[in-house]
Amino acid sequence: MKRKILVTSALPYANGDIHLGHMVEVIQTDIWVRFQKIMGNTCYYVCADDTHGTPVMMTARKLGIPPEQLIKEVHKSHIKDFQGFYIEFDNYYSTESEENKELSEYIYNMAAKEKAIYEKEIDQLFCINCKMFLPDRFIKGICPVCKADDQYGDSCEHCSSTYNAADMIDPFCVECSNKPEIRKSNHYFFKLSAFKERVEDWINQEHVKPEIRNKLREWFDQGIRDWDISRDAPYFGFKIPGTADKYFYVWMDAPVGYIAATRNLCEKKGYNFDDIWRNGKFEIYHFIGKDILYFHTLFWPAMLMVSGFNLPAKVNVHGFLTVNGTKMSKSRGTFINASKYLEYLNPEFLRYYYASKLTSSIDDIDFSIEDFVYKVNADIVNKVVNIGSRLGSIVYKKLDAKITEPDYDGKKLIQKLRASRQNIQELYENLEYSKAMKEIIALAAEANKYIDEKAPWKVIKEDAVQASMICTTGLNALRIIICYLKPVLPVLAEGVESFLNIKPLTWEDISVDLNNHTINKYQHLANRIDIEQARNILS
Repeated sequence: MKRKILVTSALPYANGDIHLGHMVEVIQTDIWVRFQKIMGNTCYYVCADDTHGTPVMMTARKLGIPPEQLIKEVHKSHIKDFQGFYIEFDNYYSTESEENKELSEYIYNMAAKEKAIYEKEIDQLFCINCKMFLPDRFIKGICPVCKADDQYGDSCEHCSSTYNAADMIDPFCVECSNKPEIRKSNHYFFKLSAFKERVEDWINQEHVKPEIRNKLREWFDQGIRDWDISRDAPYFGFKIPGTADKYFYVWMDAPVGYIAATRNLCEKKGYNFDDIWRNGKFEIYHFIGKDILYFHTLFWPAMLMVSGFNLPAKVNVHGFLTVNGTKMSKSRGTFINASKYLEYLNPEFLRYYYASKLTSSIDDIDFSIEDFVYKVNADIVNKVVNIGSRLGSIVYKKLDAKITEPDYDGKKLIQKLRASRQNIQELYENLEYSKAMKEIIALAAEANKYIDEKAPWKVIKEDAVQASMICTTGLNALRIIICYLKPVLPVLAEGVESFLNIKPLTWEDISVDLNNHTINKYQHLANRIDIEQARNILS
């Protein structure tokens, strides 16, 4: 039975460029979505720019433009970068939308109706120099839990604790470096504590991986605190209904962007919105980084529960990207924007490199220039593309562009390649891309070994029929390997489909022979990477 799935990835913030760290998540997600579609499942992939909050407002102020203009310009830039890496969104939207405003207010009003909203006076950090209450990301200091330095005002990247900014040790304003003072302010809170048991039950139903579940249990043991969902003016965002100067905290309306982007997609395409977010006919999968785990596994489920929307079937969590073993850094020259990469290198090579490292765990992955060049050249160029380049000209020029049937050894090779189908399928499904790539490249190596041993370029001088059988085997092997790799390398797959003169490959095609068939002239599919060319992205 075919599945119906909605997939989301975390919303990039509309205050800067897309970098290679962002690309880890969207590539991981896009591979999974493409795999589902190749399997024949209905799968929609939605995302949006996260547009609200003080940083957007302040950046726009510095540039002398309205926030609305800034987020429109950033939106175009983000879409361009994602398209450059062949990320295939069904809808890429914005949280600055009427749908998002209506849905955020709806969820808030439903929570208020259930008495899950209350008011409380709190201590807030106020910067006298900037003349404003400071949002969490405009405050840095020492974590009050583990004492790690240089942490933001809402959560610690070192120990993953969340806290009130006013509890930080030696806080300072990121904007002007001055020490803020504490002032009183009336805020609105979501009673997360009232949902503790329901959220905990949801977490225990395997909607997250065991290592994530264990981390969440630590937070439950520490005690679930209610959630401050309001921010003081000036603030760029949606005003809280019934208030004059209070706005929804950006993390209140940002995840609602998943629902808003879906509603917008449904309106454009005529899909049934309730089937996806109300009736439970779709599985919902979120892909996020481990730094926003708290919001997606505690706050977000409670928001969905109180408003009657479907909860996610899975929240998939990945680690961070390091470059040459360290955190991306502009000062070290290891902060790489997506657009910079695209100036010099094939985007599919990054897709493959990430896939070769990604697992279902939250371990960080490292981007090493030397390893990247070696792996791409060794695996994609030497083992995969090499099959087509070696056999294409022989078949087209000397065998009238026709393939026939595999020989006896060839049939055994094809059978071996097909035997991996179920395992590779499960590895994709379970986000074990690294294991899948290892197995697929091992199969490509087997195909190259067969071609080396059979040497059709020599055989054809004496026996054209036998040479044709060898080439037929090799090109059938290439077709299966490319089908396995298609979620990762969609454009390379299109090139092979064109070369082999076949329709777009689906997972079912793995079990079908391509015999007695006319191919097209081989066109070059990929170039080797030069190490100096690759180093340009660090300059």
